[in-house]
Amino acid sequence: MSADPPSVEPPAEPATGRPWWKDAVVYQVYPRSFLDTNGDGVGDLPGITARLDYLKALGVDVVWLSPHFDSPNADNGYDIRDYRKVMAQFGTMADFDAMLDGMKARGIRLIIDLVVNHTSDEHAWFVESRKGPGNPYRDYYIWRDGKDGGPPNNYPAFFGGPAWTFDEATGQYYLHYFAAKQPDLNWENPKVREEVHDLMRFWLDKGVSGFRMDVIPFISKPPGLPDLTPEALRAPQFVYAAGPRLHDYLRDMRRQVLDHYDTMTVGEAFGLRPDDARDLIDSRRRELDLVFNFDIVRMDIDGWRKTTWTLPRLKALYTELDQAAGPFGWNTVFLSNHDNPRSVSHFGDDDPAWVERSAKLLNTLILTQRGTPFLYQGEELGMTNYPFQTLDDFDDLEVAGRWRDVRHRVSEAEYLANARAMGRDNSRTPMQWTDGPNGGFTTGQPWLSVNPNAATINAADQAGRPDSVLAHTRALIAFRRGSADLREGDYRDIDPDHPQVFAYRRGQRILVLLNFGRETVRYALPEGLTVEGAAFGAAEVADGIVTLRGWDFAILIVSDA
Repeated sequence: MSADPPSVEPPAEPATGRPWWKDAVVYQVYPRSFLDTNGDGVGDLPGITARLDYLKALGVDVVWLSPHFDSPNADNGYDIRDYRKVMAQFGTMADFDAMLDGMKARGIRLIIDLVVNHTSDEHAWFVESRKGPGNPYRDYYIWRDGKDGGPPNNYPAFFGGPAWTFDEATGQYYLHYFAAKQPDLNWENPKVREEVHDLMRFWLDKGVSGFRMDVIPFISKPPGLPDLTPEALRAPQFVYAAGPRLHDYLRDMRRQVLDHYDTMTVGEAFGLRPDDARDLIDSRRRELDLVFNFDIVRMDIDGWRKTTWTLPRLKALYTELDQAAGPFGWNTVFLSNHDNPRSVSHFGDDDPAWVERSAKLLNTLILTQRGTPFLYQGEELGMTNYPFQTLDDFDDLEVAGRWRDVRHRVSEAEYLANARAMGRDNSRTPMQWTDGPNGGFTTGQPWLSVNPNAATINAADQAGRPDSVLAHTRALIAFRRGSADLREGDYRDIDPDHPQVFAYRRGQRILVLLNFGRETVRYALPEGLTVEGAAFGAAEVADGIVTLRGWDFAILIVSDA
C-alpha cells in the first residue's frame, strides 16, 4: 500500500475553464438489473458492454456504475468484501476492462461507486478486527463497551433495529449505521484513510473518471457518540452527517488522490441540508464537485410513510437548491435512482393513458434544469413502479427491517401500501428491453420479477417509434448539448405559486413550461415576452397564450421586449 500520490501535476482545466462534468449527461446503471448474458437471472458486465451502442445512441456522456465489487450481497453490493475484485455474478476483471474499453471507444466516461463509510463484515479487515482488541485491524472499525446492559448508545440503524451489534467472542459492540453485515469504518484511524486513498488510485489508474461516494457525510462520527435526543431519533441522518472532520477528510482525499487525475466526484449528501451541502461543492474549498441532495426525491417521505407533495413546494425546492449552490457550486438534477421509486410513478402519472406524456415531461424537467442531469436506467423509457402484492414480493432488506420495527403498531396493509409506493425495489426491477419473456432481460429466472408492463413499455418498441419517450429523451439530450442557455444559463422560476404549471427561464432565450396534471391549461405568458419559436412540445401559442394539454410541455425560444 502506498500513501503517497503520484508525482504528477494536477491536470489543467479546459481552455474554457469549464469542467467537462458540468456539460455532461450521466446515466446510472444498476448492473444487477441491466442485462443478463449467461442466463443466471442476474445482470452482468458483459450485458452492459452489449448495450453500449444503445447508451451511445441515447447520447449520454458518463455512466455511473453501481457497485460491481465482490460482495456477499446483504445489501445488493453495498456491503463490499473486496474492493479490488469484481463480483463473480457480474463477471471478471477482464469483463470490466472490456466494458471500460468499449465505453472509451464510444466517448463515454465511467464513474464507479466508492462505498467507504462501511464494508462487509466478511471483508478481511473486519474478519481480523473481530479477533480481539489486540489485533492490528481492531481500530479499523468502531468498537465500544455496552452501557446499562445494552448498546453503547441509542443510535438506530437505517435498515431497522439498533446501530450496534454485540460480538460474543470479544464482548464488545460494533457500530453499523446500516445492516449488521455493514460495519462502519473508523476514519479517525489514518491507516483507514490511506487504505481508501490507495483503492481509489487502483481504479483511477485503470481508467475510471471518478466516483459517486456513497453516504459520504457519515464518515466523520459525532464526537463521543452521545445518545440522540427524541427529536433527533426521528431523523438521525442529520446527526450522523454532522461529524466535525468530514471536510478535513475530503480535502485530504483531494490533495492525496483526486488532484492527480482528471475526475468527477459526486457525493451522496444524505443528512445534509442544502446550505450545509454548499461547502462540499464550493470550488474554492477543493472538496467534491457535486452532491446528490435528497430534498426533492424525499419531499413526501416521513420515515417509512408516503405523504403528499405539491407543485409549489417542488418549485420552491428547485429554487432553494439553485440558490444554495451559489456562484461557486454546481448541482445534480435527478428524480430517481436505485434507492428511490420510479420517477413517473412518484412525480408523474403512471396510468397507461398518461404514462408516456408524463415521462416525457419529467425527462424534460431533468434535462432543462441548471446542473448536471442524472438519468436512472429505464427512465428514458418511462418505466414504472412494480405492482407488489405482498411484503414477500420485496427483496429489499430495508422493507423487511423496518417492518420488524413497526409491525406492533401498524397494519400490514398500511405498511404494504407505503412500501409499494416508495420501496427501493421499484427501481431495481430488471430493465425492459423487449416484449418477450422476462422483458428480454434474461433467459433464466430473474433475481427480481420483471414488471408485467414490459409488454407495452420496452426499448425495442420505443426505438422504432419517433413519438416515444426514448426518442424524446434522445432528441432533448442532443438539444441540450447544443444550447448554451441550458448548459450554462441561469435559472429563474417565473411563476412559483401556480398550482399546476412549472414555468421557468433558462439563460436569455429559453422558456420551459410543464403542465403537471391531466387538465388542459391556457397559460398566459408574462407581458413583454415574445415567442420566436418552439423547440420542443406540441403546445399551441397564440396571442400570448400557451395551451398546454394534460401533461404537456413546451420549450420555447423567447426574447424580452
